[in-house]
Amino acid sequence: MGGYFGGRLAVAGEEVTFIARGKHLQALRGEGLRVNSVDGDFAVHPVSATDRPADVGPVEAVLVAVKTWQLLEAAAAARPLVGAETVVLPLLNGVEAASRLSETLGREHVLGGLCRIIAEKVGPGHIRHHGAEPYVALGELDNRRSERAERLRSAFAGAGVRVEIPDDIHVAMWEKFLLIASVSGVGAVTRAPVGVLRSLPETRALITQAMREILVVARARGVDLAAETVDRALDFIDGLPPEGTASMQRDIVEGRPSELEAQNGAVVRLGREAGVETPVHAFLYSSLLPMERAARGEAP
Repeated sequence: MGGYFGGRLAVAGEEVTFIARGKHLQALRGEGLRVNSVDGDFAVHPVSATDRPADVGPVEAVLVAVKTWQLLEAAAAARPLVGAETVVLPLLNGVEAASRLSETLGREHVLGGLCRIIAEKVGPGHIRHHGAEPYVALGELDNRRSERAERLRSAFAGAGVRVEIPDDIHVAMWEKFLLIASVSGVGAVTRAPVGVLRSLPETRALITQAMREILVVARARGVDLAAETVDRALDFIDGLPPEGTASMQRDIVEGRPSELEAQNGAVVRLGREAGVETPVHAFLYSSLLPMERAARGEAP
């Protein structure tokens, strides 16, 4: 996410510094950033990149685009980037990133945010955008209109990214959560691409029930998701490339630590807190937990 959206902003003329490490950082500094996209390839060279945020200092905006299990480490590392006027935008899966960032960096700096895109890092300095129209939503956590949110919206729009400030950013974040947690969990359990998941009546029904559980949890927690949210999410799934897979699904299949706790695990936990049963997500979480623990070296 950071490579794609940061790259688009850099190509559009925005001053962008990438915070990276290891081989990815070396590639960015040496060969630059390369993005293969269904919408047209692009590259950024030279690239401003570092693994020392303190060398950058306070910036206008910080885009946080890490895996959810890396969020606390990233938030702590981002402290030198946050000045009095800095705004922090999380582009992560799940619905708890903004509150986690607020605890470390201060709620006054943090926006709500989300993105939609099917993309992955295929090698150091190399991003591939497989499908789904790149989209960003952002907004103040109290849903007021602000100049800083509008400036950031304008920057994305100037980079050719479809972007909006929704009336209620919390509704928008839960709408995405309803979609991605359901597809990720069912995809990881079945190891099937989205074209199969949406076409087979049994897996389509499983995804639909998983979405309905999240709808009930959201409403129980005071987020007013509309009844048609599930239908819209299914329509979105029907428009994805059939070979598409979710990032959590790919991580679990390939034996890497994943966002299981922030997706299906979070549905179960947040549902329990709200007094809502979530049997589908409990099944998905329990089924995937052994692989998640093994990937983290925690298997008994």
